[in-house]
Amino acid sequence: MLVEIPDVDVMLGVALAFVAGLFAIIIYNKVKPLMKKESEQIKSYIDRLQYYENQLIDMRIRMDSLELDENVSIPKAPIKVEKKHIKTEHEEIEADEDPQKERMRNMNFGSATDYVLKLITEKPMTSRDIQITIGRTREHTSRMMKKLFEEGYVERNMKTKPFTYYITDKGKSKLGLLKITS
Repeated sequence: MLVEIPDVDVMLGVALAFVAGLFAIIIYNKVKPLMKKESEQIKSYIDRLQYYENQLIDMRIRMDSLELDENVSIPKAPIKVEKKHIKTEHEEIEADEDPQKERMRNMNFGSATDYVLKLITEKPMTSRDIQITIGRTREHTSRMMKKLFEEGYVERNMKTKPFTYYITDKGKSKLGLLKITS
């Protein structure tokens, strides 16, 4: 039985490929933790951007509601604001966080419905927008919007999720903006 010995060039090629593979694995294991830190840092930045974006949306909704209802007085009392410390590897950031949401004072159900009807007179709003504007719970807002829908004061746009509500002629007449002719 004859055994052929491979050429020296082939043996050197296999040995070099093996060494190059080991070298690549070592470099990958050194670089992998650095890539993980960057992705965690990017995730924290994305979370922070999402938080600020939600804050801006809430402020925009409140501004729209104040523009719609010029009779609402803005309380002059200072609001307590907690400082929340966010620590990262490189820096420390202070973020303002509102401990409690402002609520509309002395609002019974009748005036709340009138206020909501005034809000959606200008433009359709989602239940979440209305909830943020009036400062009530999700359940309270949902019950109120369901009642307004059942009584025919508002209509739902079922094509969008979440539903957007807009005022009907019956709702406008309740506010005194439209007279019903029978």
